[in-house]
Amino acid sequence: MDTKRLVSKLETGAGIHVNGITVNKTTQTVESAAVGGAFHIEDVYPLIDGGRFLVKRIAGERFEVWADIYRDGHDTLGAALLWRAEREREWHRKPMTHHSNDRWSASFVPPEPGRYVYAIEAWTDEFATWRRSLQLKHMAGADVTLDAIEGASMLTKAYGARQEAAAIILRQCEDYLQTGEVAPLLAPELNEAMAESQSHPDLTRSPLFPLVADRAKARYSTWYEMIPRSQGTIPGQHGTFKDCIARLPDVAAMGFDVLYFTPIHPIGRTNRKGRNNAVTAAEGDPGSPYAIGAAEGGHDAVHPELGTLEDFRELVAACNEHGLEVALDFAVQCSPDHPWLKEHPQWFKRRPDGSIRYAENPPKKYEDIVNPDFACEDAGALWKALRDVVLFWIAQGVKIFRVDNPHTKPLRFWEWLIREIQLRHPEVIFLSEAFTRPKLMKGLAKLGFTQSYTYFTWRTQKWELEQYLSELTRYPERDFYRPNFFVNTPDILPFHLQGGERWMFKSRVALASTLSSSYGIYNGFELLEHEPIPGREEYLDSEKYEIKVRDWDKPGNIKAYIRELNRARRENTALQQTERLRFLGIEDGNVIGFVKESADRTNTVAVAIALSRDVHEFWFHLGDVQILVDGQRRHAAALENIMTGERSPIEWGGIRLRIDPSRDPALLFRCLA
Repeated sequence: MDTKRLVSKLETGAGIHVNGITVNKTTQTVESAAVGGAFHIEDVYPLIDGGRFLVKRIAGERFEVWADIYRDGHDTLGAALLWRAEREREWHRKPMTHHSNDRWSASFVPPEPGRYVYAIEAWTDEFATWRRSLQLKHMAGADVTLDAIEGASMLTKAYGARQEAAAIILRQCEDYLQTGEVAPLLAPELNEAMAESQSHPDLTRSPLFPLVADRAKARYSTWYEMIPRSQGTIPGQHGTFKDCIARLPDVAAMGFDVLYFTPIHPIGRTNRKGRNNAVTAAEGDPGSPYAIGAAEGGHDAVHPELGTLEDFRELVAACNEHGLEVALDFAVQCSPDHPWLKEHPQWFKRRPDGSIRYAENPPKKYEDIVNPDFACEDAGALWKALRDVVLFWIAQGVKIFRVDNPHTKPLRFWEWLIREIQLRHPEVIFLSEAFTRPKLMKGLAKLGFTQSYTYFTWRTQKWELEQYLSELTRYPERDFYRPNFFVNTPDILPFHLQGGERWMFKSRVALASTLSSSYGIYNGFELLEHEPIPGREEYLDSEKYEIKVRDWDKPGNIKAYIRELNRARRENTALQQTERLRFLGIEDGNVIGFVKESADRTNTVAVAIALSRDVHEFWFHLGDVQILVDGQRRHAAALENIMTGERSPIEWGGIRLRIDPSRDPALLFRCLA
């Protein structure tokens, strides 16, 4: 029979005869085995809470999966990793490789941002089991005639093979039948061809596990927060979107790539707050931007004094030209003047006297804000309205949302909302602004938030920082919690910044920008703004309640320092991730040292940062630091100062360093082989 015809029949599953042997198609089991799940598939990595929540990765990068796979007996196993986009029907398969102690692995690359599912299949490889047994008997000199006939009969059960595999099976089968020698049946290429061309009657599949592949900015981003109305140049005059555009060159020059705006919506007048959160506003007080909604509109409108929606779109376009992305605050709260209170009164809970309870976070009171009732009978419509708000701003070009106090809203709402948005727009990033209990913060990250605020703002001691970063970079946290280190916020002026010491501001921004791959500052930090409300971690004369005009080139600013830190981040991929972090042992308790390594191991950065104002001299012991050069791991032989370019040899595993915080509290080095 013509080989091409035979191969064609193998591919289609039609029965054929080769020298008296029938090769026909058998039915492959697709789901669980006829024997009822003979295999144990355990200790799957990565997995969050048994597969309940999404593992997070970056699109275009390799995603590795490991698992323990075993069953009774000594038969040879086969295993495969299956994956597909969540909304696809067809599976992609990759064979898994056995390592040792029943541990198997495989990997794939999610090509685009989006949600995926993956699973593991295992089965008995009957031909490989037969082949191994035959080899052992043959080596021992035993008679293998009957064994060889059994193996040849397995070839007759091959089905639907690829053209190349079908041709191999046919050729080896013919060689055996013509010669009677076992060698054709033991050929490695036949074993590979049969691995994909035999039935799997005991096929067992694991549950489906979720994965989200985000775009690269989900892991590495540099945030600059501003209140738009304070970007003008005339004292007392409300800033506009055009004023924000005028500030873009300055922000971009410092090396930021995300420009985050507090709410830009109309501000309510009822119970409007005055300066320093005064209960009563004076004439001309602008109110808090978090009191969202007025006669001019709600969450899908812009504050008239900022400009028009078209002005905002021009701002988004201008940001793109400067390498910046706009991030918007998504605050699920309303002023008493919000249109929803008239259009959808059922969305708000009323007190016995008919009034609506204003928002509180004792001892803080927010008389100018009311919260929607997520437990109301019309909650479904409320959920959809909030989803549509996000979709509206996406249509205006916004792809990043910082969510205000998500822990005060139902967790199931956020899981639903983020899924609804990302299934339509997988490139959208959500930052969780939650300073609350640790497990609740992690729970929000599991539910789908792309990035999360952290306790870094209050971690100042060496042991605190090392302990906290060790927590964030361990398993499973590193697979779902992406930290964003903000040094300050409009609500938080930490006590350690209230002295206004230049070295401290530098130290904190150096820590944030090198420890975490995503970090942010609130405008004014670069000017060393530090005047607090006495005894509190809050800014005096906060621009949350008034309009400020600043000299953005004020003498003593640290803009150039921030620019150099951000340059170091851009030029060193080791600083563009948080997971591969190792702390170094430095005897000085007020100097923290660590090493970060890029995923491909070609870039390694060593950092030492002073945590006190004293001059520090110490031995910087690097340990066994290695770099991948031309495919080979080599020990680091020298350090190159990233800021100055100066090179120093590594001797006896380290180098002696001196830090004078009055000049620069941080030393950043690129490790060289």
